[in-house]
Amino acid sequence: MLKYRIDILEALKEKGYTSYKIRKDKLIGEAQLTKIRSGDIASKETLNTICRLLDCQPGDILEYINSDQE
Repeated sequence: MLKYRIDILEALKEKGYTSYKIRKDKLIGEAQLTKIRSGDIASKETLNTICRLLDCQPGDILEYINSDQE
């Protein structure tokens, strides 16, 4: 299962991208912001945008957790 390593919205905020600015500049759609807030993995396009804004690699923000399937 994939999960976020960091608080995406907090990291964006530290770089100067508030939720208001993200919506106003149409950087990330509201549906994707809602997914991020709930811990769901955003779309590939949104992850591309996040990596660009944070100047990072996907592995810096995502991690794979092996869930035991019984």
